[in-house]
Amino acid sequence: MPRIDETRPFLPVNIAVLTISDSRTLANDTSGQALNDMITRDGHKVVRREIVKDEIALIVGQLKRWIADPEVDVVISTGGTGVTGRDVTPEAFEQVFEKKIDGFGELFRWISFQKVGTSTIQSRAVGGVAGGTYLFALPGSPSACRDGWDEILKHQLDNRFRPCNLTELMPRLQEHLKQVG
Repeated sequence: MPRIDETRPFLPVNIAVLTISDSRTLANDTSGQALNDMITRDGHKVVRREIVKDEIALIVGQLKRWIADPEVDVVISTGGTGVTGRDVTPEAFEQVFEKKIDGFGELFRWISFQKVGTSTIQSRAVGGVAGGTYLFALPGSPSACRDGWDEILKHQLDNRFRPCNLTELMPRLQEHLKQVG
């Protein structure tokens, strides 16, 4: 049964929050603020927070900067995952992924289906890894951010979560770069 192992010490994770929007500012970014609040409420640290426009080159550039930043363990974005012409977040993320975490999007849509029904097909939430950094893209509503954080990421980024979690894999994310012999 999934559970928190209270015998293990909690290890906070450094997280960057990226809002993808043509219209939001820090003053009216309710989804980015919701993520910021939930992340800090649960003991993690928001080390970076930015807003970029719905343009692949801008999103890719920001992701690459944070992937290269040794202070950033995880990037969580909000916005740009829909199906309209300006929604390009999944395409940008897929340009930097080394490995995709298919189960993240699948699980997010399963959770979302229970709340919004078939409207969940409009979500293209994605997750993956690049440069030893986890990358997750959530839809742009505060409720979608709550679902993604409270139902998935809160547990997978808690090293005490059992039977397993993504945090305990962090030291091994770049094994493929180690030279043999």
